[in-house]
Amino acid sequence: MGFNIAIDGPAGAGKSTIARMIAAKKGYIYVDTGAMYRAMALYLIRENVSPEQIDEKCQGADITIGYENGEQVVYLNGENVNAYIRTEEVGRMASVSSPNPRVRKKLTQLQQKLAAEADVVMDGRDIGTCVLPDAQVKVYLTADSHERALRRYKELTAKGESCDLETIEKDIIERDRQDMTREISPLKQAADAVLIDSSHMTVEEVADAIITLCGGCQWK
Repeated sequence: MGFNIAIDGPAGAGKSTIARMIAAKKGYIYVDTGAMYRAMALYLIRENVSPEQIDEKCQGADITIGYENGEQVVYLNGENVNAYIRTEEVGRMASVSSPNPRVRKKLTQLQQKLAAEADVVMDGRDIGTCVLPDAQVKVYLTADSHERALRRYKELTAKGESCDLETIEKDIIERDRQDMTREISPLKQAADAVLIDSSHMTVEEVADAIITLCGGCQWK
């Protein structure tokens, strides 16, 4: 088994940013679970799968993550599909297929296989509770809803998009409710996960805190 770091938490807590930073500094693989679900969606599109066929057909997809020339690459049955998984069509199929229990089970197996063979950092909603229950380091990363909304507001306004902070916060609170009450793999803190509240922490401070949990390892 590789060295596994599992980071769970609500939307806007900074999970992906932190996970990427730790992976880059440690030389680990950052497992972009969202990209894996998109790769599955691409596979289903290519197979012309109807919603009724998803259960059966999803078993034919082999998805993993690696690096080429320093860039993270998603492989679908051995093919680099980075150029194809960010389209609107793939996004729509991912929305349809990702809640499917058989799809989730298949991707969980693939993620566990990757984690067994390499040192990984993985973030999501159910990594420490379902995907990597034996991870050496588990973190539940959160921040108060106002701070998470403010981060999103700044991100959108920096892109020139018009938005309302209060509306963003309401949306975040509702998403939290949905994630925490969903039937399959709800968002919750694993019993052995360390709680980190990033409300008043910098990205570097959070990353340092998680590295300390790894046993005081130095950055590679």
